[in-house]
Amino acid sequence: MMNLCDIREVRALLGRHGFHFSKSLGQNFLVADWVPREIAAAGGGDGTCGVLEIGPGIGCLTRELCKQAAKVVSVELDPALPPVLAETMAGAENFTLISGDVLKLDVPALVDEHFQNLTPLVCANLPYNVASPILKALVEANRFQTITVMVQREVALRLAAKPGTGDYGVLSVYMQYHTQPEILFDVPPDCFLPAPKVTSSVIQCRVRETPAVSPACGEEFFFQTVKAAFALRRKTLCNSLCTAFGSRLGKEGVAEAIAQCGLSPTVRGEALSMEEFAALADSLWTAVQAKK
Repeated sequence: MMNLCDIREVRALLGRHGFHFSKSLGQNFLVADWVPREIAAAGGGDGTCGVLEIGPGIGCLTRELCKQAAKVVSVELDPALPPVLAETMAGAENFTLISGDVLKLDVPALVDEHFQNLTPLVCANLPYNVASPILKALVEANRFQTITVMVQREVALRLAAKPGTGDYGVLSVYMQYHTQPEILFDVPPDCFLPAPKVTSSVIQCRVRETPAVSPACGEEFFFQTVKAAFALRRKTLCNSLCTAFGSRLGKEGVAEAIAQCGLSPTVRGEALSMEEFAALADSLWTAVQAKK
């Protein structure tokens, strides 16, 4: 069987198919065999699981996933890769390839169709240029038990960031509201062809059965508050919140809502915990409703 992590064999494979790397698609193929093994071991499940993979490339991670899971469905955007995968995945009866953009697919319907009676998981080396919207789409699908992906290290740090750190932001709160992110290990640039300029990290997000907090104002208003709190990172929380709520409450009303949560008038949004965001959102919601 072809070694999909041997650079010479990979180059010969790509040459046979006339394949050229696309910078716009963020293509970097793994050529260190320990990486797909470790990713699959961390997130590929077992014979009771169905795995969704996004961006299979030439199939090095896909092969490892097929050894473990009952079924693997891979979504590939690049129309040049299906012929390559037809060669590299030949004989893998539990493998299905779907050509298309995962951001335009009905992911819940895909899972319901292909993973009946299986525990759905995600395990993938995500295209780095669209990692954040893909993660949000996977969370919103509300189908997966775990989401194990390789992303740029800076993205992984944002996903797992704690309050009060420079990496903490809207994406941190969003993912931690829905999941429990844990960075598993780093992958250096020399593990890829072509080598990227950044270090990568594998992160596993265990999807919560219920959100981390349950604000009375509801999820939509909660995230309006979170986004507003980070709108002006260098400003105080009050000034930042005024970008969204100032027209309805005035600066004094926003300041009062903050004070009612026991927060300092000079605090910044990046210092707030999930629970403090929930209390703040409820306080603002109450103030907004009182103005109606």
